[in-house]
Amino acid sequence: MGLLLALLMGLGVWGVFAGIRMYRAEAKLPGDLVLALEVGATRTGAVDSLVDRMGMRYAPAVLRVMGPKQVAKYRRKIDLAGNPGGLTIDRYAARRAVYGALGGVGFLVFLMRGQLFVALLLLAFGAFWTEVGIWSAIRIRRDVIERTLPDFLDVLAVVVSAGLGFRQALDRVASKYEGPWADELRITLRQMDLGMSRRQAFAELRRRNDSEQVAMFVTALQQGEELGAPIVDTLVALAKDMRRTDAQNARRKAARAVPKATMMITTFMVPATMILLGAGLILGSGTDFGSITGE
Repeated sequence: MGLLLALLMGLGVWGVFAGIRMYRAEAKLPGDLVLALEVGATRTGAVDSLVDRMGMRYAPAVLRVMGPKQVAKYRRKIDLAGNPGGLTIDRYAARRAVYGALGGVGFLVFLMRGQLFVALLLLAFGAFWTEVGIWSAIRIRRDVIERTLPDFLDVLAVVVSAGLGFRQALDRVASKYEGPWADELRITLRQMDLGMSRRQAFAELRRRNDSEQVAMFVTALQQGEELGAPIVDTLVALAKDMRRTDAQNARRKAARAVPKATMMITTFMVPATMILLGAGLILGSGTDFGSITGE
């Protein structure tokens, strides 16, 4: 047992020094991995950058193990998350390799020491830490887009009614906004500048965003274009529908929160309050517990 523990600790120390050597070495990487390392370099933190450099060498092997279907699945998830911190599929594979190795080594070390709970926590960290970050980024990004979209549509309707064409109005309004929705619109406008049709560019916008309101926006624009409906009326009606949907979602969330709050109160707060009241009454009564217990 002691020999195995020493061997595992030695492997861990060797891994740290090997990672530092790889970080400093001028290793030749494939072109796509070099590009992945450079994309978002100014947006990635120091820890993530170090992890990326340590794991880039193993990223192709991780992608091969994942297979084409899993790679396509996680590439879409990263797109839905908006590439947080410059994350790409290659950076994801690099982080999965590093965190997986750390979690596996930590699992074995603490398992040998008999600390099963800590070992399982480290194993879960290695397996799911990268996925947790992507999942959180997807939720935050979708919420921000859905909060921004109704006000954006109102402003866009005003600019279009002032006489600008839809393409110019979209560019003008998008330049005044910041955040994920403005980024998505700039990508769409750039695609249109490169020759993509407006219909196809907005279909790509819908594909990149897992949001019901974005889907409503794209569908309304495409239907209005086919039927020849006034774009201003379409935008105003769509903004009203989105605000109505937001209000309904808020009421549903509040209705779901009431039973949860009630359960927490009855499970924890009421018994704790009764214990405090009972203890106060007993202590305030001046009862001599020594005479009761015979001590």
